[in-house]
Amino acid sequence: MKQIACLKYLLLLFLTGLIFMTGCAGYTSHPSGTVSPVVTSELVTVDGEPLSASPPSDYLVGPGDILAVAIYGLPNQSSDGRSEMPTSAVKGSRVDSAGTIQLPLVGSVQVSDLSLQQIRDRLQDSYKKYLKNPSVVVEMVEYRSHPLYLLGQFKKAGTHYMDRPINLLQGVALGEGLDATANLRGARLLRGMRLVPVDIYSLLHEGDQRQNVWLSPGDTVYVPDNTLQNVFVFGAVKTPGAVPMKNGQLSLHQAVAAAGGLGDTSYDRNIRIIRSITPTRGELIVVDLDKILAGEAKPFPLIDGDIVYVPKGIVGNWNQAINELLPTLNLVGAVLNPFVQLKFLQQ
Repeated sequence: MKQIACLKYLLLLFLTGLIFMTGCAGYTSHPSGTVSPVVTSELVTVDGEPLSASPPSDYLVGPGDILAVAIYGLPNQSSDGRSEMPTSAVKGSRVDSAGTIQLPLVGSVQVSDLSLQQIRDRLQDSYKKYLKNPSVVVEMVEYRSHPLYLLGQFKKAGTHYMDRPINLLQGVALGEGLDATANLRGARLLRGMRLVPVDIYSLLHEGDQRQNVWLSPGDTVYVPDNTLQNVFVFGAVKTPGAVPMKNGQLSLHQAVAAAGGLGDTSYDRNIRIIRSITPTRGELIVVDLDKILAGEAKPFPLIDGDIVYVPKGIVGNWNQAINELLPTLNLVGAVLNPFVQLKFLQQ
């Protein structure tokens, strides 16, 4: 068995060297046959985030917001000692972490999670204890309580503050669109510690409005770039891990060779590949590596983010393969495409 594995490894290195020497033409001039090495393939989807009802149209105030409050009719003393009824204005009252603001006479007033109209009504009720007919005007000076974090390949990345309820498409527009290096297959929406099952690729490229979810304060939209492309090779190889793609091209046997080649132990000839098509759609592919190495089938091209698993023994089905692979996926989950995280890692 060791001799067979060594012969296959040497053949693998020879084929890889031949293709690297011929460059991109290696994909067309390779002496392999034209038979596909794919044994089976299966499309898999992740249930999307349910579209919630439209949120309230009014902005709800929160900690960090800065309000301007004008109170008409608040008694004061003029310079000549006469009583007059001027306007008392608080031009920059910041809502504190407890959700309150400080005002003359009434002191601390809870305003968090209220609209401007609701705050006005509350203040007028509070000032009725001191004024016969109080009149209060409340205006927003700065929106600071509903941050949205746009990270990665946005033309205007950074922290943005929502001044009204907005959906995902409107949130992307706040970043003034994406640059040419955006990798939408790896794009993700993070809500706290949870990855939201939303397909940003389908929303932007296919107009799928089912993906246009309402954003929540504190959400993060991350769009990676496509300049650093990798595949991941695990299982019965000598140096498992990430394998970089050169000019966006890499075949299955090249990836296995770059991962040190096949180990000395036996392996299942049917290699498992988990492919991310979009953030919520993927494909489970089984490829016969031995047919490729024997020149009976054409090379199998990989794409960015593919997970290649070379089982150390015969694997009966995908459930068994996933169970064997899960401990490794959990270790490197943060760098995997969102489809893999949503389908196999997120509880």
